[in-house]
Amino acid sequence: MVRLPGAFAVCAWAAVIAADRFSLRGAAMPITTEVNYQLAMPPLTMPNRLAQAQSLYLRKHAENPIDWWPWCEEVLTTARKDQRLIFLSVGYSSCHWCTVMEGEAFSDPEIADYLNTYFFPIKVDREERPDLDSIYMQALQMMTGQGGWPMNLFLSPENLVPFYGGTYFPLEPRYGRPGFLQVLEAVRRYYNQEHGKVRSLQTELLDHLQQAVQLQPLQQLPANLLQTGVEQNTGVIAAAGVGPCFPMMPYANLALQGTVYWDSREQAYRVCAQRGQDLALGGIYDHVGGGFHRYTVDATWTVPHFEKMLYDNGQIMEFFANLWSAGVKEPALERAIAGTVQWLKREMRSPQGYFYAAQDADSFIQATAPEPEEGAFYVWDYRDLERLLQEKELANLQAAFTVTPQGNFEGQNVLQRRHLGLLSDEVEAAIAQLFAQRYGTLPNGIETFPPALDNQAARSHPWPGRIPPVTDPKMIVAWNSLIISGLARAATVWQQPNYLQLATDAAQFILDHQWQGGGYTASIMMVPPRSWPRRKTMPC
Repeated sequence: MVRLPGAFAVCAWAAVIAADRFSLRGAAMPITTEVNYQLAMPPLTMPNRLAQAQSLYLRKHAENPIDWWPWCEEVLTTARKDQRLIFLSVGYSSCHWCTVMEGEAFSDPEIADYLNTYFFPIKVDREERPDLDSIYMQALQMMTGQGGWPMNLFLSPENLVPFYGGTYFPLEPRYGRPGFLQVLEAVRRYYNQEHGKVRSLQTELLDHLQQAVQLQPLQQLPANLLQTGVEQNTGVIAAAGVGPCFPMMPYANLALQGTVYWDSREQAYRVCAQRGQDLALGGIYDHVGGGFHRYTVDATWTVPHFEKMLYDNGQIMEFFANLWSAGVKEPALERAIAGTVQWLKREMRSPQGYFYAAQDADSFIQATAPEPEEGAFYVWDYRDLERLLQEKELANLQAAFTVTPQGNFEGQNVLQRRHLGLLSDEVEAAIAQLFAQRYGTLPNGIETFPPALDNQAARSHPWPGRIPPVTDPKMIVAWNSLIISGLARAATVWQQPNYLQLATDAAQFILDHQWQGGGYTASIMMVPPRSWPRRKTMPC
């Protein structure tokens, strides 16, 4: 990772810069977070120009008092003409810390007034514009050494080059970070007073970006290059005792492929088997409803950030199928695959056959709650378990899962399996009772569960159980392709024709709606607000 010399001397306030270097990635934030959304309750305002955006993430910011713009030529031209700084904020709908910042700093009237007066605020969905996300994430990582979402950057209007940035900024100083209004004031003051230093930093940043994309002259490749690469990939997934924990499926799949060829295959085989077991047993897997969360915030695969992403689940399914085919016949793998397929069919599959993009980490405990809470749909209070289950049922559950009165996440329990092997019928029956508490019916009584398309729908629908997290219904061809591949591989390994049918239906949708004139018209088909998908070609 390139660190720009002097990058942390960009602004004139040492405390702000030092604070921004602390745990920029959301995964490194404290596990226990008591976010006081009441500090930033917005006044009654008219929706801003994001209200009619196709992106769910952008529409989530439509009620902010901030005068948000989407990324477009009009705002870029106006910013150049007015010589006003651009504040660029990039995120995605299911991102937990994006949700936190929307409810805190972006809903605060004082911050909104300052942003609207001195900046052009632009909001971008990284799933809608991966090109912008990629280039600006590289810039953020070069400036700070880290990255993550929400990604917040300050750009000069004439060249759109950033000179300062970070990820989550709290409303008030917290976690060793400055309050967001302090950041805005300091950035504006520095830009106005130190224009030469800003230009110097931007030039250095552009030089590093250009060097990063330049191809080096082709040299003689060593004979062991592929083996070295496989061993390095194996080392990535072998690392233990360090959090946060991501699935890292591209590394794991390559390491597993390497077990066929070299002398180090036994070690790689053990490492890959352990990665599969960690995923199948850990709290990263939803043992009640199926599907994998994005990552865990700890080193023990226990407490996840609770968003579920389609691309993760497709890659994990394919890895599990490859692992089983390689000889790791662990029943926990098969159970996780079966549960994930049920989740896909129940909650993530559109009537047309394609799969939705993601589900939020946060959900409402009650319809009257001002803001959703992280993990509310998934975690279990011990007293609720005592009320739901008979004494013997609870004892069986505790023998199979880490369930305690103290909990492992803010006083509540994320289920994590204690042992490999099959779960007993008694434990499965207890899990079915938890499913019924969450969804309002036992697993065999439900085929499809309607998605909550926004917070209003989540609050207003008469859900038979808990209020679910919001589902982002956009269709992303690349992510659907990953789930198609995972389903097809699992169908072959476990001889499940229904898995293959799901994959076939999704592939047929892509061919029917995204393929024209010998090529794909778009990588993303956005779903218009409050309507079922229809054919749509997105601009580049």
